[in-house]
Amino acid sequence: MSAAQSAVATNEIAAAKERIEELRREVSRAYIGSPKSLDLMLVALLARGHVLLEGVPGVAKTTLVKAFAVALGCNARRIQFTPDLLPADITGTYVLSPKDGTFTLRAGPIFANIVLADEINRAPAKTQSALLEAMQERQVTIEGDRFELPGPFLVLATQNPIDLEGTYPLPEAQIDRFLIRVAMGYPQAREEAQMVKTYGSEAPTLRPVLSPQDVTALQAIASRIHVEEDLFDYAVGITAFTRTHPRVALGASPRATLGTVVAAKALALLSGRAFVTPDDLRAVAPAVLAHRLVLTADAEGDSRARTHIVEETLAKVAYRRGVRAL
Repeated sequence: MSAAQSAVATNEIAAAKERIEELRREVSRAYIGSPKSLDLMLVALLARGHVLLEGVPGVAKTTLVKAFAVALGCNARRIQFTPDLLPADITGTYVLSPKDGTFTLRAGPIFANIVLADEINRAPAKTQSALLEAMQERQVTIEGDRFELPGPFLVLATQNPIDLEGTYPLPEAQIDRFLIRVAMGYPQAREEAQMVKTYGSEAPTLRPVLSPQDVTALQAIASRIHVEEDLFDYAVGITAFTRTHPRVALGASPRATLGTVVAAKALALLSGRAFVTPDDLRAVAPAVLAHRLVLTADAEGDSRARTHIVEETLAKVAYRRGVRAL
């Protein structure tokens, strides 16, 4: 890379980081809680990945995703998942026009840039599976016809992991489509006091600070972040270790390896760097890998087993810098 090209890349990274910080500040006006949750949302956005937010009711899951959607300036639709929700309620269907006797497409809420899937585990597997094609291929099939979804496309899903009555576990294939899982707990006392103060009167009104074109441009920059060859080997080593762990029945897939790398590239951009470091991979690994692990029967009852397994993996898999010829 020439000096001129390097200067352009540096300026591009700096400008992107400034836009991201503007987005972060706007969302933080409405969302008062752990900054780590918002950082993971930003990583998923830049990496073109979907997000699964888990937490008990009342910890601002929906507040965060709604604020995120508004500040992005993108077309957003919300789907409240219920046991009687049908696949056509998500994707849409053809309807007959009595006037001219023709069928026209009535597009469902999936045709949006940001889809807020609230309490996704309230719907049965048949309806949850309607999201699979959309999340993976960025398209839907209705009555045999394929339709491209608008770009950028991001699914932000919430679920309550505690209240299991009337819920349906997400299929492993669908869980694997979520790039990142954000575990949202109770806020700190100071954060909770600030939340009460902020929402005790009139809730803040957010403004769009980006546009769909801006989001697409930021995603393109993140995709060009440099990754050294030995970091690819390190990412493979991390996921491969989970496949041989005695408490894991089904380890992280190659899709998880790819997700770890693209999430690390997004985190590097958030940090204002044009290259990925081993610390970036280690930082995103818990959020990318833990929810994808299928545990053995004896480990399934431990709520923190997946997190502990990823932590053990990062402790035991060492990063080895490759030797390069001069």
